[in-house]
Amino acid sequence: MSAARRIAGRTFAALVVPNYRKYFIGQVISNSGTWMQSVAQGWLILQLTGHNGFYLGVSVALQYLPMLLLGSYGGLLVDRTSKRKVLYVTQSTAGLSALILGLLVSTNHAQVWQVFVLSLALGVSNMFDVPARQAFIQEMVGRDLITNAVSLNSALMNSGRLIGPAISAGVIAAWGTAACFFVNAGSYVAVLIALLAMDGSKLTPIRRVTRAKGQVMLGLRYVKDNPVLRRPLIAVAIVGTFAFNFTVTLPLLVQRTFHDQRAGDYGILLSAMGLGAILGGLTVAHRSRPSLKLMSVLGILFGLCMAGVALSPNQVVATILLVPTGAFSIAFVSTGNAMLQLNSTEEMRGRVMSLHATAFLGSTPIGAPIIGIICNLTNPRVGLGVGAGLTFLTGLMLVRQSKEVTVA
Repeated sequence: MSAARRIAGRTFAALVVPNYRKYFIGQVISNSGTWMQSVAQGWLILQLTGHNGFYLGVSVALQYLPMLLLGSYGGLLVDRTSKRKVLYVTQSTAGLSALILGLLVSTNHAQVWQVFVLSLALGVSNMFDVPARQAFIQEMVGRDLITNAVSLNSALMNSGRLIGPAISAGVIAAWGTAACFFVNAGSYVAVLIALLAMDGSKLTPIRRVTRAKGQVMLGLRYVKDNPVLRRPLIAVAIVGTFAFNFTVTLPLLVQRTFHDQRAGDYGILLSAMGLGAILGGLTVAHRSRPSLKLMSVLGILFGLCMAGVALSPNQVVATILLVPTGAFSIAFVSTGNAMLQLNSTEEMRGRVMSLHATAFLGSTPIGAPIIGIICNLTNPRVGLGVGAGLTFLTGLMLVRQSKEVTVA
């Protein structure tokens, strides 16, 4: 066997599992639609509010507010029930939300408050969907392939960031933002078909948690008392709060810094970042053992590249620098995700991954409005710079901690 085939076989090992392969294909389609909607919704908010960064930040924040407030309860429900059934409900709900938004825009009835309400509804769905999707991966592939599958999943999620914005640019130009919402609504059908087509007998049996008092607090104590879980979780929380606000900073960078009013060019920036994210996810997929030391290096490099984007003299340079920014950002998050999955027990995994979702996504209601206000009061470069600086410092913090933590 050639070296190239060995590398490919190791990088894409989890795709040999039929259930995961079906899920992967369905998610590629769905995530492309999700990123189409992300571009369209951000552009819609800016159009409705006169390019107000704060309102854009609020729109993004509402999608993750339920995760911040009640994410642990979402993870507990996931631990108690079939993750596959949870995904049926959450994916259907997200598709319905996109359909309603498309109808409002196409009939010229869309108002800012309606977008906010639908963003909040999507956030409630995500409170259950995110931990279910993450915990379901191990049921599909088993423990031995979990690192590979998590990294492939990160690459998959960001293939949508590459494909979706590229398509959305042409769709918005030809048919308007409503078309993006309709396409996204239809894309959820692919995931539902994949879930229906799975062979349930091939899923790894997972012991479910019985009802009892204090289970949410038990999950919090479990993470607090385990450094190999606590430290990557804190790092992800800091970076998730202040750095991962690209749906706020990038459209403002395009419109206010580079003075470009075309949605297509915002889509190009997201696609560049998505390309890098795919490369970063596949690189981590090739590795078999995640570590805190690796997270520290990735955090430092992510911060430096993001600072480069903030200082870019023009849109071309920003686009180029977003490729390595995307690569290091997703490699950082994927490594932390894999560490949490590998070092948590079966009965605690849903709650641990809900805490990860709260740290990474649930922190957005805090970070997005703050970064939006900073961009309004100063300029988008400063908003990006704040995230870059804190990410760099987080990487330095992990350098010291990595000497004290080893992965199981």
